[in-house]
Amino acid sequence: MRVWKFGNDIDTDAIIPGRFLTIYDPAELAKHAFEGTRDEFARDVREGDVVVGGTNFGCGSSREHAPLALLGAGVRVVVARSFARIFYRNAVNTGLLPLVAAGADSIPDGAAVSVDIAGGFVEVDGRRLVVETVPGFLKEIVDAGGLVAYAKNLDEVKTCSTE
Repeated sequence: MRVWKFGNDIDTDAIIPGRFLTIYDPAELAKHAFEGTRDEFARDVREGDVVVGGTNFGCGSSREHAPLALLGAGVRVVVARSFARIFYRNAVNTGLLPLVAAGADSIPDGAAVSVDIAGGFVEVDGRRLVVETVPGFLKEIVDAGGLVAYAKNLDEVKTCSTE
C-alpha cells in the first residue's frame, strides 16, 4: 500500500471539489478526488492505498462525498493526527476507516505502509506508529461497509432471532 500524504486542515473541497457534489456514485467521484489539489491522485491511486494527513483532516462540509470519493478510489483507510468530527463520522458511516496516529505527519509521501488494526499500529519503513483504538461498534460499522449495511445486518439478525 502506498501513502498519499497531505498536510494540515485538508478540507472536503480539497478532497472533492464542490462542483462535483451532484455526483453520488463513488467511482465517478473518485475520478475527481483531489482535483486541483493533487491532480495525479485520481489517475495513480490504487486499491488499498492509504491517505495520510496532519491535523484537522476533512474539515469543511458535512456532505459524505469526500469519504465516498476516497472509497471509490480504492482507499479504505485514512491516517491523520486528528480529524474534523463530521468527516470522522461520515467516514465511518460510509465504510472508510479513519485512524488517529500522533506521528502521522512523520509518514513520508509514497512510502509503503501496512495497517494492523488488531495490533493498533501502522508500519512504515520498518517502524511502527501507534494508532488510537477504534471503538468496537465503529469498527463493526466500517467492517459492514457503512452504517446502512450495518443497520440492515442488525435487522436481519433481529428478524432471524424472532422467528
